Amino acid sequence: MSRKFWATTFTLTGATIGAGILGLPYVFSQSGILIGLFWIIFLGTIMIYTNLCLGEVALRTKGKHQLIGYTGIYLGKIPKRIMLFAVVFGIYSALIAYLIGESQSLSYLFTGSTGMALYFALGFWLLMTLLLREGLKGLKKVELWGVIGIIILVLSITIYYSPQINFSNYCYNNFDNLFLPFGVVLFALLGFTAIPELRMEIKGDEKKLKRAIMFGTFISIIVYIIFSLVFVGVLGTEVSQVATLSLGKLVILLGIFTMLTSYFVLSFALKDIFSFDLGYSKTKTFLLTAFLPLVAYLVLYFVGQLNFITVLGIGGVISGGLTGILILQMNKNAKVQGKRKPEYEIPINLFVIVLLSIIFLMGIFLELGF
Repeated sequence: MSRKFWATTFTLTGATIGAGILGLPYVFSQSGILIGLFWIIFLGTIMIYTNLCLGEVALRTKGKHQLIGYTGIYLGKIPKRIMLFAVVFGIYSALIAYLIGESQSLSYLFTGSTGMALYFALGFWLLMTLLLREGLKGLKKVELWGVIGIIILVLSITIYYSPQINFSNYCYNNFDNLFLPFGVVLFALLGFTAIPELRMEIKGDEKKLKRAIMFGTFISIIVYIIFSLVFVGVLGTEVSQVATLSLGKLVILLGIFTMLTSYFVLSFALKDIFSFDLGYSKTKTFLLTAFLPLVAYLVLYFVGQLNFITVLGIGGVISGGLTGILILQMNKNAKVQGKRKPEYEIPINLFVIVLLSIIFLMGIFLELGF
């Protein structure tokens, strides 16, 4: 397979594997590994299908768009506003979570504690802002090497800690926490905003987009499963909310790589939303993309409300749930209204749309405590 194919695949993998991977071992340890694996396989299957639906929409549409643009074309003004809220809320939630996790990881790596997290958050934010200015060229570089780094680190952690795994830790199940992993798992699997970027990256070789989406999502799922099995197997229920803080400085490098790649891809997608879909000026786009996540982080920091798992869960169910529902309906309409013949088609009908929409809505209600 070509370098372009793998670069496109890794863009989706890099956008998907972010702060969510650091929260999975904690929620799996609290519910039980079998419950956690059920949710990641169940929701992972749904997300592969939904990602493919969005990929088909992208192939049926001429011109450059992000999710908001596609929604306006195929669903109209009100759904477009809902999608705008869902996507922007989800991206900002993710960026805040990455700032929380990255700052704590860097602080612990260099100082042995999280006491300097604020200063490392500022440093990380500055680095990402500078990389963002490189555009799509920078995106490809960050994703290709970032994802390779992630895979190498996960394999290294697995090999190193496998002898320390206590298999009795896999026997624990707490059905009172049956739905605890739902929001974090959904958040961890979100890669919707990267798919329009995939369409642009693989231009000229669109027939491989379906395979790139499937590979990109599947790689993420496998990495999540291996990662969670190691942490729960070694630590049992003693996993911290930011999992990599539980196993020492070498393991923290994994968290740093995952959040770096995902932060960059999501920032790039947010930039496209403001530029392509909303028509904002370069200055306004840059300010909203680069500075607003930092402002939100600082506000939460000074009011003492930086909770990693809460940010992941709420961001996942609201953004992922609403976006998933709209993508399903969008795909159905695009089959009729699309102006371009796609390189692949995904079967869909009313029953599938209703069933998956109920699952997404259930996640929202459960996470928000209704």
